[in-house]
Amino acid sequence: MKQACLSVLLLLCSSILFAQEFTLSGKVTDDAGNAVPFATVYIRNTTKGTSANSEGGYSLNLKAGEYNVQYKAVGYRQESRSVNLQANQTINVVLKAEQYELKEVSVRSGGEDPAYAIIRNAIKKRKTYLNEVNAYTCEVYIKGLQRLLSAPKKFLGFDVQKFARENGLDSNRKGIIYLSESQSRYSFMRPDKVHEEMISSKVSGSNKAFSFNRASDMQVNFYESIQNWEGISNRPVISPIADNALSYYKYKLIGATIENGETINKIQVTPRNDNNPCFSGYIYILEDSWRLQSLSLYITKKANINFVDTLRIDQQFVPVTGKVWMPSSLKFEFTGGLFGFKLGGYFISLYKDYEIDLKLDKKQFTEVLRITKGINKKDSTYWSRQRPIPLTEEELVDYKKKEALATKRESKAYLDSLDRENNKLDLLKLTIGGYRHRNRYKHEYFNLNSLISAVQYNTVEGLALSYGGSFTKQIDSINNKYLNVYGNVRYGFSNKLLNANAGVSFPVGSFSLNIAGGSTVTDLNNWEPISPFLNSVYTLFNRQNFEKLYQKQFASIGLSKRIYGGWQASAGVEWANRKWLSNTTDYSFFHPKDHEFTSNNPLVPDADVPLFPDNQSFKVSFRTTYDFSNAYETYPTGRRYLPSKYPTIGISFTRALKNIIGSDADYNLISADISKEDIPMGYYGKTSFYVGAGKFFEAKNINYTDYRHFSGNQVLFYQAGISKFLLLDYYRFSTGDKYLEAHLEHNFSGLFTNKIPLIRKLKLQEIIDVNYLTTPALKNYTELGFGFQTNLGLRLMYGTSFNNDVVKANHAIRIGVSF
Repeated sequence: MKQACLSVLLLLCSSILFAQEFTLSGKVTDDAGNAVPFATVYIRNTTKGTSANSEGGYSLNLKAGEYNVQYKAVGYRQESRSVNLQANQTINVVLKAEQYELKEVSVRSGGEDPAYAIIRNAIKKRKTYLNEVNAYTCEVYIKGLQRLLSAPKKFLGFDVQKFARENGLDSNRKGIIYLSESQSRYSFMRPDKVHEEMISSKVSGSNKAFSFNRASDMQVNFYESIQNWEGISNRPVISPIADNALSYYKYKLIGATIENGETINKIQVTPRNDNNPCFSGYIYILEDSWRLQSLSLYITKKANINFVDTLRIDQQFVPVTGKVWMPSSLKFEFTGGLFGFKLGGYFISLYKDYEIDLKLDKKQFTEVLRITKGINKKDSTYWSRQRPIPLTEEELVDYKKKEALATKRESKAYLDSLDRENNKLDLLKLTIGGYRHRNRYKHEYFNLNSLISAVQYNTVEGLALSYGGSFTKQIDSINNKYLNVYGNVRYGFSNKLLNANAGVSFPVGSFSLNIAGGSTVTDLNNWEPISPFLNSVYTLFNRQNFEKLYQKQFASIGLSKRIYGGWQASAGVEWANRKWLSNTTDYSFFHPKDHEFTSNNPLVPDADVPLFPDNQSFKVSFRTTYDFSNAYETYPTGRRYLPSKYPTIGISFTRALKNIIGSDADYNLISADISKEDIPMGYYGKTSFYVGAGKFFEAKNINYTDYRHFSGNQVLFYQAGISKFLLLDYYRFSTGDKYLEAHLEHNFSGLFTNKIPLIRKLKLQEIIDVNYLTTPALKNYTELGFGFQTNLGLRLMYGTSFNNDVVKANHAIRIGVSF
């Protein structure tokens, strides 16, 4: 009995011992005593491991037992330690530079380097390794840090010194401006389905924010021929083992070494042309299997990347099974600057606990990302236990210091004081940018438009003042829903017309409801293709009154809803009284030769005769769109649906009903459209298109204001967009019959301009436009446009048009903005 009790006691103690976790920690240095930043520490034959921090310190929590621990870093010889972990242990490791020996090969004078044969083998195996895993799941830890390295004291009136002081930076405006950590469970299924559930999140300086870190954003696969890095590079970056990599890279075999019984070839890669979107650095390829073992690459501003001067990428792989290798760590490190600000930082991700080729349900991938409430509330005890990369002393101080700042900044007293400061009325700001009154604690916002935007001039109203504002309040913080009230008052000093309108929008269950009414003076073309500001400039300075206006008194109700996923629908009812307006002034600052004002009737420019009689309409309209995707992200505030990689189709129907509240209009209009922007075309840029068609039927009574209008352009400056024309008249070719329009735009993303010295520094993107329109009155009108666009969206275009019957061939320069 005693022996039995003793056995049970020993078994119990043993179970407790082996269930307990201990910490293996230490520091990784080189043979000169310098820290080896972000060295990887892994348990052999597993995917369990960690990374050292930027100072070489590491920490790994393990259950009691015997382990073979491997320490490695790119460019260093791997070190192993056998550890019997029964208590917390400290093991410091010195890594020596790896010695890569060249094989004895015979190379003729002028012959190619032996690296090329290795690269050709790697390219042949590229698709095999790209497709070898059909599905997997893993745990991902991501840490991000961004540091302000230098900054001016003030920038465009903004007090940078004050901002630095309030955000925990030092007196020289230097220090950590972003520090965050996150843990996620990541799932992947071929060809491109992903699901990520964030388990925990921590952001220095905020108790409410969620980390920007996303495992899906950190997915870099060099078995893909190109890497699409929107924002960082206008052009896709080419992998050193892409199918066409030999045309873009030069290779040199540095040597080979043996690690864990595998021969690893170290190959230096350099771009054949420094201005191509290519990497420099080293890739490490396993002999015989020809797969990537690790890589250390960088790309610089010579390749015309944006915002950063240098971007470094380090990636390591570990065997998950005998044949399959998966990423174990990935690090992006960057430096860059703009307008006197200098930034530096890194994002590092660690992967563990892989499960590969398991059966996953396709339905789970409809949700791409899940962030639930409370994951950012984990305490310091949780993070000290779960954090795989130890914090440096600077990071510990940053968390502690900014935790106090966060508590202060999120208090009612602080938010009220901040609002009092920011809510002070500044006449200059009101004039240029408008006024915004905030109550952050109550989530209430009151906005007034800028005074400059209120002043307009046109030949119908003369000097016109049009001023508006809005009030917004969050009424549902769980689902992020708002009440919005808005209004506008307009007065024309020449025609002495006062107009006012207002509206309110708010959620009703899962619907959004908008109610509006009043009177306004508005463009005959409902696209409003020329802005009031531009029309004012052309009218006053060049004696050209392009904008044509009418008065509209109206009442409307609109209802919209997301039916399911990418399927959305809306419906609206509007009653309107439309009144023709004539010119009441012919004043302009200048009177250029051959420039005379035209009437407010675009179809009879020489005579101020009414375009239509005063009339009323009662319209019921419906529209539905579908983008072939139900993918969404879940946040504590609700779902955010993601754009589809497929085109969006839309169908619209309008019915004007006669004899309802005096309505004269009587017609039907049905239309359909299909569109998609920024379709990736690999190295050759991206394409956008829009095609729309429609027809009026049973049109017993229809006025010009009910016609199908088009977004034309007749001036130097225009708002660029996929459904815009470069040279089409604003009003002449609107139709009350049938129409077909099509627009195609291709952006070559610097494919040609990057090859031209000096020009490449401008980072210009080549644009080609083709626009087409046909109606019964205007058959086969076609425009061709060629030009360039900057990263800021400013574009310069040359356009020419063709039509043999109605419109003379035209050509002109256009300057546009595209956001």
